[in-house]
Amino acid sequence: MQKEVIIWIQSFYKNANGVFKQEAFDNDTPWISLLLIAISAILFVILWYLSRIVMRVSAQALAARSKTMLDDYLVSKKVFSSLAHIVPLSALYSFLSISLFAYPSIFEIASKLIDVVIIITVWVTVNRTISAINMFFAEHENFRDKPIDSYFQIFKIFMGIVFFLLILSEITGQSPASFLAYFGAFSAVILLVFKDTILGFVGSIQLSANDMIRKGDWITMERYGADGNIEEINLTTVKVRNFDRTITTIPTYSFISDSFNNWRGMEESEGRRIKRSMFIEADSICTASDSLIMRLKESQLLGLFLQKEIERIDEYNQQHGLDKQPNRRKFTNIGLFRRYIEFYLKNHAGVNSKMTLMVRQLQPTDKGLPLEIYCFSHSKVWEEYELLMADLFDHFFSVIHEFELHTFESPSGNDIQKLKS
Repeated sequence: MQKEVIIWIQSFYKNANGVFKQEAFDNDTPWISLLLIAISAILFVILWYLSRIVMRVSAQALAARSKTMLDDYLVSKKVFSSLAHIVPLSALYSFLSISLFAYPSIFEIASKLIDVVIIITVWVTVNRTISAINMFFAEHENFRDKPIDSYFQIFKIFMGIVFFLLILSEITGQSPASFLAYFGAFSAVILLVFKDTILGFVGSIQLSANDMIRKGDWITMERYGADGNIEEINLTTVKVRNFDRTITTIPTYSFISDSFNNWRGMEESEGRRIKRSMFIEADSICTASDSLIMRLKESQLLGLFLQKEIERIDEYNQQHGLDKQPNRRKFTNIGLFRRYIEFYLKNHAGVNSKMTLMVRQLQPTDKGLPLEIYCFSHSKVWEEYELLMADLFDHFFSVIHEFELHTFESPSGNDIQKLKS
């Protein structure tokens, strides 16, 4: 139907062209041209809407029958709607060649304008096609976490330069190759203008080749105050959605030049690390009393351990004649507390006992003796991880007095008030 309409219009104007060039119409040429321009405008509008309707219906029918999602993205990006504009614009060229038969200079300007509009239309169509292909690959399982946006943006810039040269060529009448010579002279200016783009492109290649970051990775970058998940990786910037729901935009090349933490390794491992210390007052550390040992022998965690250790220590002291010596082997309250924490962690369902697990003393400080708990949780979910760590230390702080130990705490207002009283 569309082709028949175009053929009929062209044949009509060919016949009309021979008639309107007759000398009998020389005196009425302006009015005839205005009439033909009006008719051309009406036919152009009809053909414009007709092309859009035919192309839209055809595209939707194709997308409904096809199994791939690419055509759906092409429809959503209105690629076919842009493509439909080329047909009426091409027909307008034929219309104006007849309507402006008596004004060749005006027709030359109008024809160049139409050519420029057609080039821009093709440019927009190509850009939308690239965006649709980008969306298709971004949703693909193999490319979902890859920074492919950068490569499509580079391709868009390249196509933009090509079409810009075509527009200049059409306006000036010179070959596109002749404009390439000017780029050499302005290379310094071009490098200055596209500095961030070039750095971003190089950075994107290195990030992709080394698999440094992916979409969805949890990263922390102190310089930019970023602490959250990566939402978007494009040519010049990386967008990070922080945990407070704010967005931090970081230049792509900064991931090459600056240091940052990527928590992907933790998320892919078997657990998340717990590393926290309790500060014990040095004055409360002493040899374990008999009453303390007797109480702990009845506990489920330390009962069997103490029975074996008491026999081993007594045997050692007897063999070396240290039963009544100050340097004899004996239990300390902090040593028993360390063992208690270790056994507690190994038997806790939330702690991954297959990974590193230890309770160690650090260098004493003016705040006491740091007793560090180092282990890994099964769950890597932030909320569950924090809940587990809080439960563990709630228990440790509550039972520390059972071992006749005290935690360090800076004097508070209540302590000063007690001293005054």
